[in-house]
Amino acid sequence: MTLDLAVLVSGSGSNLQSIIDRVEAGVLDARIRLVLANRPGAYGLERAKKHGIPAVCLEHGDFPVREEFDAEMVRRIREHGADAVALAGFMRMVTPVFLGAFPGRVLNIHPALLPAFPGVHGQRDAADYGVRFSGCTVHFVDEKMDHGPVIIQAVVPAYAEDDGDSLGERILALEHRVYPQALQWLAQGRLEIRGRKVVLAPAPSAGVATVGDGMVNPSLESGF
Repeated sequence: MTLDLAVLVSGSGSNLQSIIDRVEAGVLDARIRLVLANRPGAYGLERAKKHGIPAVCLEHGDFPVREEFDAEMVRRIREHGADAVALAGFMRMVTPVFLGAFPGRVLNIHPALLPAFPGVHGQRDAADYGVRFSGCTVHFVDEKMDHGPVIIQAVVPAYAEDDGDSLGERILALEHRVYPQALQWLAQGRLEIRGRKVVLAPAPSAGVATVGDGMVNPSLESGF
């Protein structure tokens, strides 16, 4: 099954690029129907245009009410034929108006091992705390910041000399692998939410794996 995907960005869009690359390599069964940014200078828009992907900027400041902005995003996404959404450095909280339009089909990636270090400075907060390990989390989005059920996590070492930038570079390299993997599982219909846990249905000849409270750095499939 092919995933009809919209990707939301606010900045450079490096995770968007990793998704584009996996689609073009034929290992992610998705069509990126739309890239939508809330900032006109977001380089993610240029990445989309270079690959012939429809791209639109919708400035949130033009909407006095957050729900109005989300409703317009929903309209644009549906207009382009997408029914799943990847937040890829999208620096806005989405409302129930948005989540209700795509139930169980909105994903986000966060540069820390949730539930530790949520928020916009996850890498810096982890480095400042002095952790010995950090990483990234792909999760379903709910109404709370960086809170929804965890799909996959990956771990990197953290060193005493790290700051947010140096730790963030190592985390980002793994983000570019695990986000497309999570989207492929969504495309295959293999993700089932059970309370706070996400169960990954087996691929052919494989057993059931629990992802979320159980597995860290699960084996990535071919191409990821």
